[in-house]
Amino acid sequence: MSGKCYIARSSQTAARLLGDEMVIMSAGDSRVFSLNQVATVIWEAADGRTPLDEIIADRVCAKFEVAPQIALKDAEELVQELASQGILLVSDQPIVRLDSSPRETS
Repeated sequence: MSGKCYIARSSQTAARLLGDEMVIMSAGDSRVFSLNQVATVIWEAADGRTPLDEIIADRVCAKFEVAPQIALKDAEELVQELASQGILLVSDQPIVRLDSSPRETS
């Protein structure tokens, strides 16, 4: 990814935090995804307004012992994978949506 990258959770998902990991179900095809602790931090911060590099610096590197360059590279790969599965939306501009946010169940 070059330049700024903005990510937002897809509204076509339902998510639930189980311990330190997020479990996400795609409404389109009922596939279930389990995110580890780092991916969960990224998922929770995916508001469409905060650039990915800021999420990594402010949340991931602050919480986990990882170099910013390595964390950003790994996050970019994760974001691409989740976007290809329809779990995240990715844009080079802030993402403004009129639809509702994904459901988080408790």
